[in-house]
Formats: sequence, C-alpha cells, structure tokens
Amino acid sequence: MAISVFDLFKIGIGPSSSHTVGPMRAAATFARALREQGLLEQVSRVEVRLYGSLSATGVGHATDRACLLGLMGQWPDQIDPHSIEPRIAQLNASQTLLLDASHAIAFECSRDLLLLEESLPYHPNAMTLEASSENGCLLQQTYYSVGGGFIVEAAQIGQAQDTAEQVQLPYDFDSAAQLLALCKQHQLRVSELMMANECAWRPEAEVRSGLLKLWAAMRECVDNGLRNEGILPGGLNVKRRAAKLHRSLQELGKPNVIGSTLSAMEWVNLFALAVNEENAAGGRMVTAPTNGAAGIIPAVLHYYMKFNPETCDNDIVDFLLSAAAVGILCKKNASISGAEVGCQGEVGSACAMAAAGLADVLGATPMQVENAAEIALEHNLGLTCDPVGGLVQVPCIERNAIAAVKAINAVQMALRGNGEHFISLDRVIRTMRDTGADMHANYKETSRGGLAVAFVEC
Repeated sequence: MAISVFDLFKIGIGPSSSHTVGPMRAAATFARALREQGLLEQVSRVEVRLYGSLSATGVGHATDRACLLGLMGQWPDQIDPHSIEPRIAQLNASQTLLLDASHAIAFECSRDLLLLEESLPYHPNAMTLEASSENGCLLQQTYYSVGGGFIVEAAQIGQAQDTAEQVQLPYDFDSAAQLLALCKQHQLRVSELMMANECAWRPEAEVRSGLLKLWAAMRECVDNGLRNEGILPGGLNVKRRAAKLHRSLQELGKPNVIGSTLSAMEWVNLFALAVNEENAAGGRMVTAPTNGAAGIIPAVLHYYMKFNPETCDNDIVDFLLSAAAVGILCKKNASISGAEVGCQGEVGSACAMAAAGLADVLGATPMQVENAAEIALEHNLGLTCDPVGGLVQVPCIERNAIAAVKAINAVQMALRGNGEHFISLDRVIRTMRDTGADMHANYKETSRGGLAVAFVEC
C-alpha cells in the first residue's frame, strides 16, 4: 500500500488520533454509508460497541464522544472544536441523535454505546456499529482504528487495495535500505525523492500548498497553547504550563535579565508542551503521526524556524517530506499505534521522523538522515503506553518535550559522522515491532499497568 505524506499528517482534533480521530472517521463513514445505500430514513436505532483499548481508555480519550459526533455526520478535520460541548450536551438532554445530520433517532448512551472488555483479533482498537429498523438489522460494520487516524474496515482485511492505493510511485520503497539505494542511484535527497513520489498523487504546487497548510495548523495549535491557561479536562487537575513558561522565556530577552545557556532547549520544551496541552484539551491538531505524539515534529520544526535566520517555505516542505519518509517505514514495518506496540510506536516514531526532517534541512546526506532517525528511534525502544486515567496527559505531555530534545540531539550526533553506524534503521524498526509483540497488554494503552497503576496506588 502506497502511503502519502498527507496520510501521516492529518488535521483533526484531540486528544487521540487512534481513539478520537479514527473512531470519529469510522462513525462518520458508517453514517455516510447508510445515506448512500438508501437506508438512512429506515434507521430507528444505532448501537456502538467498543472493544479492547477503545473500551479500556475510551472515555478518557473521548472515544465515546467521537463516535457520537461521527454518527452526527461530523468529521475530525472539519468540526469546530468549540461546538463539541454544546452538541454533546444537547444529545444528552434530548436523548436524540441526528444521524448523518439529518435523521433523528432515539439514542441513550447507557443503552446504545457499550464498552466491552473483550478484544477482536485483528487489532486492539476495534469498534462495531449496527443500524437497525423495526424489522431488524439494516447494516453492521466493524472498523479498526490502527493508529494515526487510519481506519480499516473488517471487510477490507486481506483484500486487494483499491485503485487509489495502488498508485505507481516512481521511487517506491519498503525499507530504509531501499530508500538509501534509490537516493544514491538517482542522486536525490530524501526530501527530493519524497516529493517525486507525492507528485504521483497530485501536482507539486498542491503538495507544497498542502504541506504549508499543515504547517499553518501546527503554528495555530502552538499559538493557542501559548495563550490558553487553566486546568486540563478529565479530572486529574493537570495545570497548563506553556503560557506561563512562554512569559518567562520572553523575559530572558529584556535588559538586565540574565539568560540561560539552555534557553534553546526550553523553547523546544515550550513548543511541545503547548501542542500537547491543546491536544489534551481536545483542540485542533495535526496528527504527526499520532495525536499522542503530535508535539514532537512541530516543536523541532519551530525550533529550526526560530533559531535559523535564513529559513524559508522550502525548509518546511523538505522537513515534512523527509519526516514522512521515516513515518512510512514505521507504519509499513511496525506500527504507529500505542495500543499495538506501546508508546515507542507513537513517540518513538515521531522522534525519528523529527530527526530525519531536521537532518535533511540541515544539509545531511541520506545516510546521515537515516542515522539520525535510527538514533532517535533506538533510544525510545521499549517505551510503554500507560496513560494515567486513560487521559493523554500524564506522562504524554512531558514525554513529547523530552522526545523533541532527543530528536535534535540525535541529529547533532549524526551530523558529526559520515552516516555509517552499527545498527540500521530497518533493524531498529523491526525491533520496535518485535518488542511491541512481546509487550504485555497492560502497557499498551489500557491504563492497567505502569504509571497508571502507580498513580492509583499512591
């Protein structure tokens, strides 16, 4: 399956790509199918069944709300985050759901939205939607939210991909070794090769404008995170820190204030915290490649744009293209889903992607880009996904800041060498996959182990 940069980077809402964005897309797809098949007006009841990780941490990740909004015909890249609370409040008060924004049906969350302890075999993030009339079932579909907002219908598993997914790329690659060989053979940078591949879907001008639109959304998310204060929702009483830290860092530039030699690192921390606090609050996001790890790539790119006086739009385009190359490798050969391989698949992949993007715009060779990504991912291996309270807050927010700094350090180390190194990126990605397979389910986005349990015991 060919994966585009716009598959990995999607505009959506928080707090989770796999538990919020994916389920909303699945529910909206289901509602659209009812309309397209001429069944919508016959529906009298819809039942939502959540399994595995979607059930275990669904309330904390707003999976329940996402499903309801999707059934209402709302899509994560289009909905106004400020409209969510009024929509849910109205549904709860009236116990009426406007299916596909047009057909009213009775809906009681306690009866029609079920959190089940069982899991389905294909992926931990599974959900089944069933629409019925007075005469019985009209349509039933099972969806899997496989990370990064990607969804797979059960009926599609094992089938050939459709024509859109079978696009012929000029430089198709399934491994880092293949990517490096293609770059060497055709004398291309990683970003140049990725641009040529993206042009198999759309003209170069559209690729560039689309990537700049993603960057604008990332910048808006940071700006919102620097502005908003208060307590994050969910009951943990986690305070937002980005706005206060921003004011403190701005003071460093004033006369008679002694600056810190670590101020650059603090700016990186700031950008990551701002994004992930917005994510935790359910704000407008860009999956990069997931929401739980959405602060890393924007933080590193903001760092580059802020501290390099000679930046331009081409740097943004090249950064995101090179980052996507590594994201594609992680997606194809392991996973970017915390429910499948733990947080190494989310924060680890994002850290490697950010390192690749930064290395490319700093003039690294393809071998150095691969080396930077390898260093970044290698030192996230084994990272568990154990969110306290099932919320994307603790340890997720700080974890993004730590990984953003780690990505920059990985680039610094890679640029000091010639690209030769002991362990290949391909081997590290396979190790991430195997580590995830060996990892106990308690540490894969279920909030049944690790820090989640430690917090409760305290």
